[in-house]
Amino acid sequence: MGLMQTGGSVHLNDRKVLEAKNLRKSFGEFVAVEEVSFELHGGECLGLLGPNGAGKTSTIRMVYGFSPMTSGSLEIFGKDMKAHWRSIKYGIGVCQQENNLDPDLTVLQNLKVFASYFDIPPKEAAKRAAELLEFMGLDHRVDSRVTELSGGMMRRVVIARALINSPELLILDEPTTGLDPQSRHQVWDRLESLRSQGLSILLTTHYMDEAARLCDRLVIIDHGRVLVEGLPAELVKSHVGRDVVEVRNPGDELRSFVKELGLRHEDLEHRLIIYGDEGDRLFERVGKIYCSENCMLRAATLEDVFLVLTGRELRE
Repeated sequence: MGLMQTGGSVHLNDRKVLEAKNLRKSFGEFVAVEEVSFELHGGECLGLLGPNGAGKTSTIRMVYGFSPMTSGSLEIFGKDMKAHWRSIKYGIGVCQQENNLDPDLTVLQNLKVFASYFDIPPKEAAKRAAELLEFMGLDHRVDSRVTELSGGMMRRVVIARALINSPELLILDEPTTGLDPQSRHQVWDRLESLRSQGLSILLTTHYMDEAARLCDRLVIIDHGRVLVEGLPAELVKSHVGRDVVEVRNPGDELRSFVKELGLRHEDLEHRLIIYGDEGDRLFERVGKIYCSENCMLRAATLEDVFLVLTGRELRE
């Protein structure tokens, strides 16, 4: 697959690039992943979402062969992971959470050394590295040491390195965590370009706007199990509706009104969040009657879905 070629719109196909069935991962008595199943098709970006400790990283580490499965089955490129893990790894690119670049090497050298792990000839490795660094907007930093780069630049180098073997599947574990908004958008632009060229992507992220922008389909997991799976827009519609009214310091009369009508809502003491579908006339029925300045009407988002399904308590 030529990643440097310009691509058109995404065309998903029926070929299963990845098929996980009943994945289980335990560490002694602790079960991190329990009966997780999902599929990823050619040209698709699939997002794995979940709170801290939900089992996302444990799942994808099994996918790219870093951590063996306790039980279950995993097929990638139509091959069984247990029997063909070596050949499968040659077709996977991995961008891990941490910036594990070699600080003693330049940007270009980091890519060329990594290419040697895939038996890519030096001349071809240099060509691919130069193309990828240009694609990631880093051609002016090829001779810079890693320690001289900003956080956003480092993440782009890690992604470029993950593409050096021209993978069929790119795995991204929280690729933009800790980046400023400008750096995040630069990374997103590059990932959207790769997806438009038909690259299959498995992504974990804590940013719901990132998931909504990049992912064709989502799997939300918690406590090691799959909660829901579907298209981002459909998950929003089915779990929280279309509109949201947020009310600061709601009174008891409003709370009673919401309960009597059976409206979906969350009562957070000093804030009441009310969810409504098209035709509910939420703001007309709630905002104009019970509040004037302390109400906000907005569109429902993927973050609402995430919080409704996984809760609002802080995970450590």
